[in-house]
Amino acid sequence: MKISTKGRYGIRLMLSLAINYEKGTLSLKAISKEQQISEKYLEQIINPLMKADLVTSFRGAQGGYILSRHPKEITAGEILRVLEGSLSPVYCVDTPTCPNSDFCASLTLWKKMKDALDDVVDNTTLDIMAREYLENEVGNRGNIIE
Repeated sequence: MKISTKGRYGIRLMLSLAINYEKGTLSLKAISKEQQISEKYLEQIINPLMKADLVTSFRGAQGGYILSRHPKEITAGEILRVLEGSLSPVYCVDTPTCPNSDFCASLTLWKKMKDALDDVVDNTTLDIMAREYLENEVGNRGNIIE
């Protein structure tokens, strides 16, 4: 299974909002510049995130976007499922009515893979990702040779 560009950029967009959560709203233009992602593409990504109530928008001069909940309360799994749909490696894991499920030799493997992926993404919050990112950013600055 591969995560599409939409899923990857959606995670980056949400990570930007998480990092700036205490500072207030952030415009798509600012996120676009920071993440080097087309503003038009971010507009396509932000809409399903707003419909899923993960992001709130504000209009006006000081408008922009902010997470609808604290970064500790939003998981990577929620974001990816909104943007990607099912995270199952194969269709039949999500289809209990599959006629081959009773004798499928590989179904157990696919279920284990899905369970492992779900465990990672459902236990990784935006807060965790933001802290890891900021720690790496600070650590990488110290390694710059001038």
